[in-house]
Amino acid sequence: MCRDHDEIEPLPSAVSRRGVIGGAIALAGAGLAALELPASAAGERSAGPLGSPPVPPPLVIENGTLLDPLTGRVVEDAVVVLDRGKVVVAGNRSQTRDAVAGVNGRVIDVEGRWVLPGLVDVHVHENAVADARAALVRGATTVRSGTSDFYQDVGLRALGPWSPGAVPRMKATGTFVTPNLGNTIIGDPALAPLAGGVRTVDELRYMTSVNLDRGVDWIKTRVNERAGVPEQDPLVQVYGYEQVRAIVTTARRRGVGVLCHSYSEKAIDDAVRAGIKSLEHGVFVGEQTLVRMARQGTYFTPTMSAINGLKNSPNLILRERGEQFFPVLQAAVRRAFELGVNVVAGTDSFGLDVDPIGGEVRLLHEAGLTALDAIRSATTGAARLLGLEQSVGRLARGYSADLITVNGSPLDNPAVLETPQLIIARGAVVTS
Repeated sequence: MCRDHDEIEPLPSAVSRRGVIGGAIALAGAGLAALELPASAAGERSAGPLGSPPVPPPLVIENGTLLDPLTGRVVEDAVVVLDRGKVVVAGNRSQTRDAVAGVNGRVIDVEGRWVLPGLVDVHVHENAVADARAALVRGATTVRSGTSDFYQDVGLRALGPWSPGAVPRMKATGTFVTPNLGNTIIGDPALAPLAGGVRTVDELRYMTSVNLDRGVDWIKTRVNERAGVPEQDPLVQVYGYEQVRAIVTTARRRGVGVLCHSYSEKAIDDAVRAGIKSLEHGVFVGEQTLVRMARQGTYFTPTMSAINGLKNSPNLILRERGEQFFPVLQAAVRRAFELGVNVVAGTDSFGLDVDPIGGEVRLLHEAGLTALDAIRSATTGAARLLGLEQSVGRLARGYSADLITVNGSPLDNPAVLETPQLIIARGAVVTS
C-alpha cells in the first residue's frame, strides 16, 4: 500500500511541462492499443487539426430504482437521460417524458436494478491505461491518484476526455514527496538536485514546486514508513510538523491540497496540525486529532480494503500487522464518523490488483457508517473532497454522465456495490 515505486524506467528527456506530460501520456498509453474506444463513445467530433474530443451519443436508462446520495431520495420506475456526456434529467417517467422524446437515444432497460452515480475512489495508484481500466470496470468512474511513478496520472487525466469509457476521470498527484526518491528521480530531470534526499524545508518546497509545475491537482507526502513492506515499521516517523507545513504552504499558494500517508498517533497529529487536506490510512489517529480534523474540515481516507488485505498476506509479519491494525482502524473510523469527520472511500489499489470501490463502501458501513453515509463516502463526499461536487456524485441535471446499476438495494446491503452490472463513464457504456 502506498508503494514507493522504486523500480521504474526513466521518462524520455523533456524538461518542459509539455514534454513531461507528453512522455507520461506515451507511457500510460502503452496499453491503449489493446483498448478499443467503446462503441457508444464513437460520437461526433468537431472540426480542427485533430478534431475535438468525441461526444457520446444519447442514452436513455429506464425502469430503474434511482438513488440520490445527497438527499437519500429513492425513485422507483425511474428514467435517466444522458446526452453529450451529461445528465439531461433523472426522475420518474412523467418528469423525463419530454427529454426522452427530445434526444431520440438508445434505450437501456435495467429491469428494476438500482441506479446510482458512478463511484469515486480517492486513493489509487495507476501507472498505465490497463491499471486505470481495471478500476473503471469495478465501478470507479472518478479516481484520485495516490501518486504515480513519473506523472502517468497527469497523462491519464488528459486522456479521459479523448476516450470516454476507457479510463476513469483522474485527479493527478504526480510523484511522491518522500525522503528518498529511488528511481523516481530519473522520471523528471528537474528532480536531479534531490539526489541526496528530500528532507530539509528547502528540499521539500522545491519538490512540491516541481510537482505543481507539472500540473498536478494534489500533492502526496508521508509522515510514516510503509505498512505493506515487512522490512519497514509503519510507526516510524519520517517527517515532522515543520516539514509537512512547508509542503502544505507551498501547495496552498497554488490552490492545491495535500494528502498524507500516515500511521502513528504523533505523526498523524503533526500532519493534521500542519494543514493537510486528506489523511490517508491513519490507523492510530488519536481522539483529539479527530476532534481537530472535524473542526478543520480534514478528510479521512482510511483505505480499509488495503489494511484488511494485509491479513491475507503470505508474509507472516504483514499478516500479523493486518490482524493488529484492522480492528484499530475500524474503531478509528467509527469514532471519526461519530465526531463528524468527513470519511471518504479509497482502496489504495495498485496496478491491476484492484479492490472494487464498492468493497470499501461495505467495510466503512461495517465499521459504523450508516449505509447511506457509506455510499456518500464514494459519491457526494468524495466529490466534495476533489472539488467536483457540482459535476460528480449525483445523477442530476448538468452532472457528468457517470452511472452504475446494481442488483439490489445498497441501502439494505452495500455489498451489492462490489459487483456493478452496467457502468457508464462520461456518457459511454463501459460494461453492460
